[in-house]
Amino acid sequence: MLEQIPLSFLPLPLILLDSEARILQTNLLAQEALGQSDRKLVGRSLASIFSPSVEIERVLALLTPYSGGASNHHLCMRSTGTPISLHLGLHEGGMTAVFIPEAHRSEVERHARRHEMAEAVARIALEMAHEVKNPLASLKGASQWLNEQELTPSTREAVTRMLDDVDRIRGRIDAFLQVGPRAAIRMQSINIHTLIQDVSRPVEGIRVSQVFDPSLPETQADTGRLRQALENLWQNAVEAADSYIEWQTRMAPLVHLPGHHGQVIEVRITNDGQTVPPELRERLFEPYVTGKQRGSGLGLALVQRVMLEHGGRINMRCDNGRTTMTLQLPVRHSNEDK
Repeated sequence: MLEQIPLSFLPLPLILLDSEARILQTNLLAQEALGQSDRKLVGRSLASIFSPSVEIERVLALLTPYSGGASNHHLCMRSTGTPISLHLGLHEGGMTAVFIPEAHRSEVERHARRHEMAEAVARIALEMAHEVKNPLASLKGASQWLNEQELTPSTREAVTRMLDDVDRIRGRIDAFLQVGPRAAIRMQSINIHTLIQDVSRPVEGIRVSQVFDPSLPETQADTGRLRQALENLWQNAVEAADSYIEWQTRMAPLVHLPGHHGQVIEVRITNDGQTVPPELRERLFEPYVTGKQRGSGLGLALVQRVMLEHGGRINMRCDNGRTTMTLQLPVRHSNEDK
């Protein structure tokens, strides 16, 4: 039956319709997108919430028991004018309508592009580990052997510089490898608030606020990797903040992560410093992209890699003179597979 479909688990706005295209039920994402409650939507026709009517009629005419579904990408919400894509399917006694607002579609595409970039960087990191670290180790060994020989002062100075440069290059490579994939993610039960408190330290001249939801459940994560991500977010906030940093945690019941049908924890860190330049915002999670005069530009790329490893994601928002980084982390239990 239509009423038995678990609407809360569906990651897109969905409407159940009768055979006359009148609304029987909507999920929370549909209600949020349309700005109306289920009670106000039930009984209305599909054409009363989307337009133009001629396109609604056209997509309904395409939907037959043999079509397997029908779609239309030329519709918009009547209330806001927001463009949408509509996808219809048949079920016993009625239809299902899934719609994707343009803003949501753009967000999905943006995350997909960032995921592809992160995977490309990961492949480069693995190749670098294989191609560079072994000869670098040989170069360091040879330099150390030279340093133990009888040398003139000028030669010893040159060898010392070589050793320093090898260590510097090794450090840069190790930092870059942090944004590569981990062969083994060691999942264990963690309390997100404990990790946040571990990485947060008093900073002179900056007021730190923590607005925590005490009802948040523990979840499965790699403690070391997640701590790295939180440390990078904290350090970025400290370097950017003028006088204020706020940590905030909450459950995110309307957030649905790909491949995950359970609860989602949201962690936000906000600072009141200078916001990220608009021209950098789309690329900020790429390696070596940074708005700071000093810094490696790898911190946020690492955070994104950690989120990908855990099936989560990171977003950034700049408004009203504040910058907020938001982590969305799936709640997993010890008996679940990642």
